[in-house]
Amino acid sequence: VQLMESGGGSVQAGGSLRLSCVASGYTSSNYSMAWFRQTPGKEREGFAFIESTGTTNYADFVKGRFTISQDNAKRTLYLQMNNLRPEDTAMYYCAARRANGYSFKIADFDYWGQGTQVTVSS
Repeated sequence: VQLMESGGGSVQAGGSLRLSCVASGYTSSNYSMAWFRQTPGKEREGFAFIESTGTTNYADFVKGRFTISQDNAKRTLYLQMNNLRPEDTAMYYCAARRANGYSFKIADFDYWGQGTQVTVSS
C-alpha cells in the first residue's frame, strides 16, 4: 500500500488549502484513514479521522475549520483547510489503518505517506 499526499504550499493567515492523498495497492473495504501533522521537535499529532463508513472525528483545534472527506472510487482522501492560522504550519501526513474504529494513535496506523508541507504566514 502506498499513500501519496499533495496540495501543500504557502498561504497567508485566513486562507485555504486542500490536501489530497491517493492510496494505491489497497483492496480492503474495511479501513480508516486520518490526517496527522508534525512540527520540528514535536510529536506527530492526529486531528482528522474518517472510517470507511464515512464517520468522521476531529481534534478540537481544527473543528469548524478543517473537513476530511474521501472519494472511494478514486481512492483519494481529502483535507479541506479553511481559515488557516500560522500555528497550522507543519508537515501534513495521511495515514491508513486496516480497521475501522476511531483512533489518533500513531501506532494504530499501518501505512503513511511521505508528507506535504503547509506554511501559513501572518
